[in-house]
Amino acid sequence: MTDFPFLSILTLFPLVGAAVVAFIPKTRAQLAKTIALGWSLAVLALSVVMWIVFEAGGDRFQFRESYQWIPTWDARFTFAADGIALVMLLLIAILVPAVILASWNDVDETQRSVPTYFALLLALECTMIGVFAAADVFLFYVFFEVMLVPMYFIIGSYGGARRQYAAVKFFLYSLVGGLFMLAAVIGLWVVGGHTFDWQKLSDVSAAFDTNTARWLFLGFFIAFAVKAPFFPFHTWLPDAGVAAPAPAAALLVGVLDKVGTFGILRYCLPLFPEASRWFAPAALILGVIGIIYAALLAVGQNDLKRLVSYTSIAHFGFIGIGIFAFTTQAGTGSVLYMVNHGLATGLLFLVVGMFVARRGSALVSDFGGAGKLVPVLAGVLFFAGLASLALPGTAPFVSEFLVLIGTFTVHKVYAVIATVGIILAAAYVLWMFQRTTQGTLNPALTEVPAMHKDISLREKIVVAPLVLLLLILGFYPKPVTDVINPAVEATMQDVGTTDPAPTAVANGKVAP
Repeated sequence: MTDFPFLSILTLFPLVGAAVVAFIPKTRAQLAKTIALGWSLAVLALSVVMWIVFEAGGDRFQFRESYQWIPTWDARFTFAADGIALVMLLLIAILVPAVILASWNDVDETQRSVPTYFALLLALECTMIGVFAAADVFLFYVFFEVMLVPMYFIIGSYGGARRQYAAVKFFLYSLVGGLFMLAAVIGLWVVGGHTFDWQKLSDVSAAFDTNTARWLFLGFFIAFAVKAPFFPFHTWLPDAGVAAPAPAAALLVGVLDKVGTFGILRYCLPLFPEASRWFAPAALILGVIGIIYAALLAVGQNDLKRLVSYTSIAHFGFIGIGIFAFTTQAGTGSVLYMVNHGLATGLLFLVVGMFVARRGSALVSDFGGAGKLVPVLAGVLFFAGLASLALPGTAPFVSEFLVLIGTFTVHKVYAVIATVGIILAAAYVLWMFQRTTQGTLNPALTEVPAMHKDISLREKIVVAPLVLLLLILGFYPKPVTDVINPAVEATMQDVGTTDPAPTAVANGKVAP
């Protein structure tokens, strides 16, 4: 089964689905939704098969495929997946069907094309899969840039107020970051022996001139920092998160942002090990600032979607310090954080979207006592909030704990400061929940018919798998850490760092 072209099929299949859905007449909206959902479930099934076939103790990169593309540049359609890429591919496959189902009634058929919206979601899935599966630097860059297009149209055509401003800002920020990467990609091709193959470049990276490698690292890092987003390159996310349809925003913060941190792990660290170590102190400082800064801003937000967007920026600070701590423990925690953040914040955005759709407003002040009208939905919001703040027993707690303890072994000050973010997270999550669902019932809510409808069967199907995964991985993360850990160890070896105190992640626990 390992010879089966999993990655190329997994990448192209959603694109074919997008073409099929796009050609469905506008009058057949229900058919477009059904086909899009079925297509995404087929991608999920193939991803699960790939997960089963993957050998956690086998080769670092598996499912390798390579097809000729541009011989003059030695650019090829090369795909391969290590444990880090694999968990992200499965995360995409899980979130996209949930987003499609959550978007079922979000598009007004009388004003906008329903088939086009769902075709854009499938096209976005294609580009997201491609960017994580690519093992050719130029191919990665192409997916990195093309990924902007479907999300731009989703925000700009189907978003809320200020959607065009947010879409343009999202596009320009990412495009400018991509230009830095393009310059670095060209430079890498020149100094790397006129090839874009990741493995060949990795083999010769030790011979790069120190100053050249640092400049190339910086080009990649700026692009990834914008995409992640790390402080101070983060300002596009709150606007995009507010303007985008809530389900699409779940993909934006759940998956698209992870391209930045994935890129650092896949390209910055292995290809520029000395530069990574040289820039690490600055990256750690930015990560810690991002945690505190975004958490403080989240506390003061009155818009639910903007609040969730700022929480995401704070979480990426944790991921960043885990990566640049250069310990296997913190690195494994960071990758696990990428997965758990996608599940928890994705769930939070989806549930917030359900509240916003009912109330017709995302302002916290327009709610108050909503739990009296929709108690089950309020309960799901509470769980999603607790998972987002990394409550013990939920999956984010495991990853946050590994990041902090792995960082503390080498950078005590950064780890201690970062823990302040946990306290602030409890403040903004509990404040948000108390102001929206608890206390005296806002009389205005009783006048909104939709606010008298608790969670529906469709919405239960959307949130149930995410809730279940957050609980299972909170108590038993071993199936995921077993896949992640070898890839992280190999990455740390590429950087040339060793853990000060050898540790391992076994059965989801830290073992000496």
